[in-house]
Amino acid sequence: MASRRKARILAFQALYAWEVSGSSLADLLSFAWLEETKLEQFEDDVIAFSQLIIAGAIENVAAIDGRIRAHLSHWPFERLKKVDLAILRMGTYCLMFQYDIPAQITIDEAIEIAKEYGTEESYKFINGVLDGINKDTAPGDAKAADAKAADAKAAK
Repeated sequence: MASRRKARILAFQALYAWEVSGSSLADLLSFAWLEETKLEQFEDDVIAFSQLIIAGAIENVAAIDGRIRAHLSHWPFERLKKVDLAILRMGTYCLMFQYDIPAQITIDEAIEIAKEYGTEESYKFINGVLDGINKDTAPGDAKAADAKAADAKAAK
């Protein structure tokens, strides 16, 4: 498994732990929730990339959740499965803030994680939401600039 995939899985798991247990950012970034023997198996670049996603997603959670909410068709945010929400937060953070990573890679990775950790239907749902978010955040798109300005206001 590629190191970036491992990092995304760690980030998704940390975001899930944050949602269900309210773990502190420090605990999440130190991987206190993960068995030490498992943590030792990861290379430094996997840990660093995962920490970047975790910290970024939590620091920008208001803007990220706002973007997710805007793309939920006939589905209340509060009814999202916690696993799906963690994957969506990870993917949305990457789409909104990691322009050096092609959007399709971010979406494909989120779909694969959803297939492994979510329900039978999770990957379809996540694909639809992230695809919509991607269309709104495409670099150079006027709608993306407006959405980013709204996100910045929401984060304040």
